[in-house]
Amino acid sequence: MTDTTDQEKLQAARIETGRLLFAKECQFVAGAATLDMLPDLPLNEIAFAGRSNVGKSSLVNALTNRNTLARTSNTPGRTQQINFFELGGRLSLVDLPGHGYAKVSKDKIAAWTNLVNIYLQGRPKLRRVCLLIDSRHGLKDSDREVMTMLDKAAVNYQIVLTKIDKATKSDLNSVIEKTQKELTKRPAAHPGVFLTSSLKGIGIEELRAELAALEE
Repeated sequence: MTDTTDQEKLQAARIETGRLLFAKECQFVAGAATLDMLPDLPLNEIAFAGRSNVGKSSLVNALTNRNTLARTSNTPGRTQQINFFELGGRLSLVDLPGHGYAKVSKDKIAAWTNLVNIYLQGRPKLRRVCLLIDSRHGLKDSDREVMTMLDKAAVNYQIVLTKIDKATKSDLNSVIEKTQKELTKRPAAHPGVFLTSSLKGIGIEELRAELAALEE
């Protein structure tokens, strides 16, 4: 048996740091349905974006070890405002309305899109956007529109594949390969993707570790 490498020790320490941070109390602090409702908060922010029903609320719940912190629903479009949560007085988690869902009024879609875009482009404390992609479907045009906007605004974002427990191995590998290829052309994207399943807990520790490093 070989000794644990320095890299493995470092990763273990990062995972423990992430576990400790996300074990802290996490509370809802504000909801913004209009621009004038956006709060001025002191903490660094991590936002969770993605198509409707991709699993944003489920991922926030899994990261924080809660079942009902962020509202979950099988009905796409239920998150109709930007929701802000405070994690242990050290980090803000932001759950955004889903994009790409057409079964609401065009006026409401336009209002959500404008609100989210202004938030994403104008928050000085926003450290990272986690852009969630359903691993069974891969990137869609609406995801690419968000990526292009983030690239132009120079806002760092990380692709997080969700529901990997529901994808076949071959389909998942194909989605990973295609996604990573697209990311090479995206200036604001972090290389590589996180693979997660909120239901099975896959990848949650690693994502916590990554996000905990953005606290300061």
